[in-house]
Amino acid sequence: MTTDATHFIQFIFALLFIGTLAAGAYLLINSERLFGADPDAPSETSSGRAYGKMQAFVVWAHVAALTGAFAFLLH
Repeated sequence: MTTDATHFIQFIFALLFIGTLAAGAYLLINSERLFGADPDAPSETSSGRAYGKMQAFVVWAHVAALTGAFAFLLH
């Protein structure tokens, strides 16, 4: 049986999950602008940029998984 507090927590995490999905769409749409070559850092390598992009998407995926689990009460 769920309580009112559980519904409130589920609602908050559902909003956070939707926000996380929107942030992921923003990352995907603007990935070249966010993670592309920087003319002010000529010593930056492509592998360093790829690592930063991968790290950002992995962190986003973990946040999406956690907020989704709490939003759907899978904890």
